[in-house]
Amino acid sequence: MTKERIHDQTTRVIEALIFASDVPITAAQLHQYCEEAAPSKIRKAVNALNLEYTQQDRSFHIIEVAGGYQMVTREAYASWIRKLFHKRLRSRLTQAALETLSVIAFRQPVSRPEIAAIRGVNCDAVIKTLLERKLITLSGRGEGPGKPLLYKTTREFLRYFGINSIQDLPRPREIEELLKEDEDRPDDAIE
Repeated sequence: MTKERIHDQTTRVIEALIFASDVPITAAQLHQYCEEAAPSKIRKAVNALNLEYTQQDRSFHIIEVAGGYQMVTREAYASWIRKLFHKRLRSRLTQAALETLSVIAFRQPVSRPEIAAIRGVNCDAVIKTLLERKLITLSGRGEGPGKPLLYKTTREFLRYFGINSIQDLPRPREIEELLKEDEDRPDDAIE
């Protein structure tokens, strides 16, 4: 078998593994299932596959999310996919859950009393819900009085929001700038 043929076969195996996985699959897992898929070659294979998908005007591509690779539908097809999965869509997070999750994401690891102080309300029920949905997890105990439990975000959090790492979140300064831009727009310019 020629070197080019082996490379093509490895690329197709990587493609098949990413396609078959319902959660992001890491480079280490790809290498575990296909020894020829050396971690240094995986990104090259993914880039080649995405170039192929673009050239063929395919409705999907591979993204890096939650520390792994996942095949996803392009945004242009979202409305049709939504119709298909309308009944199965995940319940959305409440405003309180989003606020609590934001505090945890930007301040992690953070304790329940710190979250409550920032939000100004009791957050026990919201934290319980976020734990049940596996969006946050315990990350140890704090140094303060009573050694409070500390919380941090999970890989499921990254997957839920479609980001690869916590560094992909907008910085607080960027959020402030976006909010200021919205305030500065005239009311008739809002869509």
